[in-house]
Amino acid sequence: MTKQGSSDEKGCPLPPPGQNGPIEGKVSGKLNGCTLLTPDVRFARREEARVPGSGKPRDRSKHAASCCGNLSRSVPATEYTLNNLTVSQKYGNKKLPNALIVGVKKGGTRAVLEFIRIHPDVRALGTEPHFFDRHYDRGLDWYRGLMPRTLDSQITLEKTPSYFVTGEAPRRIASMSPETKLIVVVRNPVTRAISDYTQTLSKKPDLPTFEELAFKNRSLGAVDTSWNAIRIGMYILHLDTWLQYFRLSQIHFVSGERLITDPAGEMGRVQDFLGLKRIITDKHFYFNRTKGFPCLKKPESSSQPRCLGKSKGRLHVQIDPEVIEQLREFYRPFNIKFYETVGHDFRWD
Repeated sequence: MTKQGSSDEKGCPLPPPGQNGPIEGKVSGKLNGCTLLTPDVRFARREEARVPGSGKPRDRSKHAASCCGNLSRSVPATEYTLNNLTVSQKYGNKKLPNALIVGVKKGGTRAVLEFIRIHPDVRALGTEPHFFDRHYDRGLDWYRGLMPRTLDSQITLEKTPSYFVTGEAPRRIASMSPETKLIVVVRNPVTRAISDYTQTLSKKPDLPTFEELAFKNRSLGAVDTSWNAIRIGMYILHLDTWLQYFRLSQIHFVSGERLITDPAGEMGRVQDFLGLKRIITDKHFYFNRTKGFPCLKKPESSSQPRCLGKSKGRLHVQIDPEVIEQLREFYRPFNIKFYETVGHDFRWD
């Protein structure tokens, strides 16, 4: 077992146990004629030294300290060359995102993320970091550390749908970069609310009925706007806050409905907005009749097509048509104002 302070067969000091992960660091310039490699460089070298035919990297961590000449200064790990490329040139750096998918919940944000990340010029974080709503106190360095490594020619992207309805998020994102591009996936607010309720019900079977939650007094048509499932769909109220910090031209609205009926067309417009070449086209999609949703065709590296998870395309709870009509009437003035502001009629009425 390797102990801290031990040496390899060449007399070079070995790093402490457990330092095998791809983290940032510096290389000590001169240490008894040996160069001590940081975990970042060891990770990159393992990536370079894959066992032929196995697809698995050779683990050189036990020889992480190598005697390869003296250095006269402290050198950032990313300056080391691998096949004539530095680590940063080959694998990129962790950067703050250029673009964010900020909303909305149950609008189709996961589909947009999965579709856009097949573009070679996009690197996207797969999980929702919730930095600008829940973890802002951890700081931008923590947030940057979550991001995938991105080359200079690539866009860094993340998605957290709750940002759109978080009052502090626009100011915080603008503070990070006032030029950030924002993507908002919107959907008929009535359908979106039912989808939201259906998802919650699958986790909490004892939930009150949709009608009970949606109305303060149904006979009077008094909608309960304090219920989050209702409030999210009042898009114009949330958008007004964003427009205090961002130009409308920095915000692209994706139609959740057209994302289903014409995914290539919607993703073409997303690519245009991000300044990307239109690489994602009709050839990437097929319609899954079981899910009622488009899926990505089988990539060459996989034996299976890529469809969204089982929670996507879930059958909605059946709602009384009169309830649906009451909610349509409630949302109509909000929708009209939203159409006028963004310059597009989504035809939800």
